[in-house]
Amino acid sequence: LRYLIPFRPPAEIGAYLRELRTARRPLAVFVDDGEKFGGWPGTKDWVYTRGWLAQFLDTVGALVTAGEVRLTTPGAALDTVRSGGLAYLPTASYREMEAWALPPAAARRLAVLEHELGEARLAGPEGALVRGAHWRNFLVKYAEANRMHKKMLALSALCRARGDPPAARRAIGRAQCNDAYWHGVFGGLYLPHLRAAIWRQLALAEGELRRGEGLVLERLDLDGDGAEELWIHSGVFSALVSPTRGGVIEEYTVFAQGINYADVLTRRRESYHEPAPGHTAGDASPAVDGTPSIHELEQMVRLQRVPPVDGTDRALFVDRVLASDVTLEGYVGGAFASLACWSCSVFDATVEQSPQAVEVVLQPTPGASPAGLVEKRIRLDQSGGLSARYRWDPTVFPPDAWFCPELSLSREVELDVAPASDVWKFPVATMSRSERGFEETVQGYSYTPRWPVGSGEGRLTVRVRPQA
Repeated sequence: LRYLIPFRPPAEIGAYLRELRTARRPLAVFVDDGEKFGGWPGTKDWVYTRGWLAQFLDTVGALVTAGEVRLTTPGAALDTVRSGGLAYLPTASYREMEAWALPPAAARRLAVLEHELGEARLAGPEGALVRGAHWRNFLVKYAEANRMHKKMLALSALCRARGDPPAARRAIGRAQCNDAYWHGVFGGLYLPHLRAAIWRQLALAEGELRRGEGLVLERLDLDGDGAEELWIHSGVFSALVSPTRGGVIEEYTVFAQGINYADVLTRRRESYHEPAPGHTAGDASPAVDGTPSIHELEQMVRLQRVPPVDGTDRALFVDRVLASDVTLEGYVGGAFASLACWSCSVFDATVEQSPQAVEVVLQPTPGASPAGLVEKRIRLDQSGGLSARYRWDPTVFPPDAWFCPELSLSREVELDVAPASDVWKFPVATMSRSERGFEETVQGYSYTPRWPVGSGEGRLTVRVRPQA
C-alpha cells in the first residue's frame, strides 16, 4: 500500500484490496507520511488538482458499501482480527534506506542485482530476501554523522552522571533529531543547516554541563573507531584532536556561539553520481496514469558531470607538501597529487599543560611514512584560542615545493600566518541528490597557507569572528 497510495489511480488500489480479500488476507495496514499527500514533488497537483483524493474516497466508500472492505483502527483490529502467529520484527528499515546505507560500490552491486531480478520478482516474495545494509551503517559511511552521534552519547552519559540538569537533557534530546544523521533521496546530512542545528544543541548541552570548568584534556576513543583521541575542553569550548589522522582537529566547538567550526562535509563519491543500471534519461517521462513516487524520482535525475571528491576527510590542519606546479584550480577540483600527506599517519602525542593552555606535541612515529614532518604543535588556551606551529625537514622535498596545512571551516575566520604567505581559499561545495534533483551545496570554506619548504617552519593562529 505504501507504494500504491497516493501514487497510483484509485481503481488500481481498489483492485489490490479485492485481491487481498480473495486471498483471504484479513488485514491490510497503511501508515505513512502526510508529506506524500502534497509535500513530495508532483503530489499536490496529482492528489488535489487532478482529483486523486476525491476519487480515492469514492473508491473506498464503494468498497465499504459493497461489504468488501471495513475501515477500522489499529486498536480495534487487535481486538477483532485473529493473530497470524508468532513474528519478530527485524532490526531494519524499509528497503530503500537499506540501499542508501551501503557504500557506493556495494550500492552499485545491489542495483545491478535488482535490475537482473526485475521489478516483478522484486515486488513478489523474493523481494523480501534482497536486503542492503543496516541503517546504522550511515554512521560508518559518513564520519560526520558518527561524530555527532558519539558526541551526543558522550554528553548524555555526562549529563546523567551530573544529575540530568533539565536544560542539558532537553538539548541532548533535540540533538537526537535523526534528519541530519543520514542521506537518501532528501538532503539530510548534506544540508549544513541541519548539522549546524545538531551541533548547536550539543554546544548548548556541553556548555551547560561544563559551566565554570577549567581546562581539561581526556584521552579516550570518543568516536568508537578503536583509536584514541584527545578531547580538550573547558567551560568555553570543546575540541577533538586525532593523533591517528596526522593530528587533525575533527571538532572545534565554541559554546557561546553554538558553532562547531570543523563541521564541513567531505566531498564523497555517491552511488547516484553515475546512472543506475537499466535507467536512462528517457525514464524521466511523466506518469500518465499516476504520479512517480520519491523512489521513482530518484532514478530519473542525471548529472551532467561527475563531481570532484576529496582524497582525505576534511578537518582542521590536514598537512601536505605540494609540488610547485599544483594550481589553485587543480587543488579545488581535487585533481592533484601530494608529495607528502600526513592525514593517515599515526603520530605520537605528548601534552604540555598549564592552567591557561594545553599544547599537544605531535611527532610521526619512528620510521613512519611519509618522512619530512618533524613536529606539529597544537595549542588551545582556556578561552578557546587556537594555533598551530610546524617544523619540517626542507631537505626531504624539492626546493620549489610548498608546505600546505589545510583547514576546512564551517564559517569564515581570520588567520594570522607567520612567515607571511599567500592563503588559498575556496568554498567547499558538494553535489548531492534531493527531492528536487541534484543540488550543489556550500559546506564550508577551505583555507590553505602555503610556505616554501625552504623556510622549515611555520605558525598560524585561527581567530573566529563573533556571531550576530
